[in-house]
Amino acid sequence: MKFIDNIGELEDMYGLPSDAALKKVINIITPSYKTWIEKSSFCVISSVGLEGTDASPRGDEGQVVKILNDKTIALPDWQGNQRIDTIRNIVQDGRVSLLFMISGSNNVIRINGQAKITIDSELKKHFIHKDRHPKTVIVIEVREVYFQCARALMRSELWQSGDQASGLPTPGSILKEITNGVFDGDTYDSSWPDRCQKSLW
Repeated sequence: MKFIDNIGELEDMYGLPSDAALKKVINIITPSYKTWIEKSSFCVISSVGLEGTDASPRGDEGQVVKILNDKTIALPDWQGNQRIDTIRNIVQDGRVSLLFMISGSNNVIRINGQAKITIDSELKKHFIHKDRHPKTVIVIEVREVYFQCARALMRSELWQSGDQASGLPTPGSILKEITNGVFDGDTYDSSWPDRCQKSLW
């Protein structure tokens, strides 16, 4: 199997990016990008740290991030599994990327930036939900904003292909398999809906 390890060879193979692919990139959140981001209730944040890379889905009721100004966004870190992979990475290396998605749209908005973690009480108040607030907030300085090509979502027919979850392994069955039957996956799955509702925020 041949692998490419030369940037020149890679660029010769792919050719030059289109004019639009270059002009769509900007280092501030423009009014159009602001509208798009504020309508998104779901994003994926990727980070890098000493132990490697991480990508984590984030979602909320309403907009998933708060735009503080045209160069800064804030993402609350709500209740999770306490692995804190993303938070740990950001403390080590602040580089992050976010992909914002909206159901029904084949376009995806990306933000690349530099992140820090804060416990600022005034900022956390912006995200209070049912008397709960996030333990921390990720504050991201925007370095690049642009829309992604729609082809990936079009190829996958992500929004048109209906429910594909039937027959998938459950988290409990995966845990049971990994532990050779030691982990009680059935109880984990059956208790999950109630457990989840109590810890969404």
